[in-house]
Amino acid sequence: MTFPVAHIIDDDPDVCDALTWLLKSRGVSSLTWTSPEAFLQADVAQLQGCMLLDVRMPVMSGIELFDRARKMGCRLPVIFLTGHGDVPMAVEAIKNGACDFLEKPYDDNALVDKVLAAMRIDAESKQRDGSLELLRAQLTQLTQREQEVMREILSGKLNKVIADELGIAMRTVEVHRARIFEKMQVRSAVELSQRLKALDAPGSLG
Repeated sequence: MTFPVAHIIDDDPDVCDALTWLLKSRGVSSLTWTSPEAFLQADVAQLQGCMLLDVRMPVMSGIELFDRARKMGCRLPVIFLTGHGDVPMAVEAIKNGACDFLEKPYDDNALVDKVLAAMRIDAESKQRDGSLELLRAQLTQLTQREQEVMREILSGKLNKVIADELGIAMRTVEVHRARIFEKMQVRSAVELSQRLKALDAPGSLG
């Protein structure tokens, strides 16, 4: 089981120690990795929190690690620590999905503030992912007929019209509607529509 921490990746143990103590002073848990290779041995797709990543490291740069971690399914927000000459690379990384960067020497409070902001971003993202996973699971519980009725409901049609178009009794439509609302944990067609918008629902219904 993973838990949210700031993952510090730097080849300099002294830097790792200093960042660990700095984050601890503001109540932020952290883990240190003294090489990109060590970090990539973890189940990076399941990690929570954020990455605090030095741009310049031997063998594999921070930018290269960022790219490889993304390809392995890691979606942690990344904050790059850069020297002056590395700023253009960090800016380019942000265009490719990194969260932020700080130029050395950085302000301690500014760094921790960015870490806390990145961890909030990750928590919100994980919460959205969990909601979407639940939504997909609920959709799989619907029978084919219930999915057909749901499409008609979402198009704003009345029960009588749905019954006529599907060739079933209006009472049957009412039963299907009730079961759809129960399985999808909603109380109205409007609420159902709002939930499904998060999934780009039309493509998810068959």
